[in-house]
Amino acid sequence: MIDLYALTSPNVQKIFIVLEELGLPYNTRLVDVWKGEHYTPEFTRLNPNQKIPAIVDHEGPGGKPYTVIESGAILMYLAEKTGRLMPTDTAQRYEVIQWLMLQMSTLGPMCGQNVHFSKFNPAGNEYSVSRYRTEVNRLFDLYDKRLADRPYVAAGDYTIADIAAFPWLRNYEFMGISVAQRPHLTKWIEKISARPAVKRAMEIVAGIKSARDTATDDAKDRLWGRGKYARA
Repeated sequence: MIDLYALTSPNVQKIFIVLEELGLPYNTRLVDVWKGEHYTPEFTRLNPNQKIPAIVDHEGPGGKPYTVIESGAILMYLAEKTGRLMPTDTAQRYEVIQWLMLQMSTLGPMCGQNVHFSKFNPAGNEYSVSRYRTEVNRLFDLYDKRLADRPYVAAGDYTIADIAAFPWLRNYEFMGISVAQRPHLTKWIEKISARPAVKRAMEIVAGIKSARDTATDDAKDRLWGRGKYARA
């Protein structure tokens, strides 16, 4: 059995999807970051970085409980645990890893900053909004071109590279990004969205409630490291 520490963010959605795709039994342990639950001593012992998602595999290596943090590492761990969604051929394997790293290092952070500065930050950050939206548009173009001559992001098949990118790329409307002139990306989003496991995962995410809409200003300041919590 796997314990998934989660809420609703795109990084968490990846793990719901991969667990559903692999058919692994799991329990969802909600950690409401809008209430600061990721700062508790209990969760900090689990993940010193105080971020979700995290998993505890109670049947880990050697049959012992094993904790994995960081969504990309979790995807790799679960793929290797089951021998699925990751090629064994070296060249194809590293093609998947490259695109997984691109999502972790670039697509996710740029999309996250775009959302933060355009949705949650006070006015007066026009440069930040322009900077991150420009980069997100560049990345959407990159994925559209990548998918122009192949059905999936890497290795010619559906892998954790697709699962990693999907929750971010599907969220284009919320991010203020158009896919009207990105037909290959649009087709891919529709194809991944139609997968039964993805549908199940998205239904689970849609049913999760958080304190986002009622979070106090202090809770938001702490979450984003601003105000009295800033270290600049």
